[in-house]
Amino acid sequence: MLTNFFRINLPYGIAKNDNDEWMAFNREYMPLGFNDVSLKEHVGKSYHDKPIYTKYNSITEKLLLELSFDGEKGVRRDSSGKIEKVFLYDDGTNPSSGYDSKSQEEKMWNDYFQKLKKMSKLRRKI
Repeated sequence: MLTNFFRINLPYGIAKNDNDEWMAFNREYMPLGFNDVSLKEHVGKSYHDKPIYTKYNSITEKLLLELSFDGEKGVRRDSSGKIEKVFLYDDGTNPSSGYDSKSQEEKMWNDYFQKLKKMSKLRRKI
């Protein structure tokens, strides 16, 4: 079970369902705020009864690769080659990991917040 605010409530990544709708997930691959692994289901393919997915305008492959922690390395593709999951950071770029230097920590947080800033500009498709 997750135990800190960052790992429970801030996005580790985003995942797409079969309807081209997206949700943000935490370090347990669960929707943000979920932290009970006994309720865990496979992110991106479940939680259909919960209103956590949203269809957005302007989600392009270019944007998804920009959000990824390392381009292609930070995405997962489905069998047709479409991106279905994007990871915003990995263990080496996790802004909450604690770093030897303050400047390195600030860089990781800045990189993460820049991704959140890009995501915050997405608008729901009506």
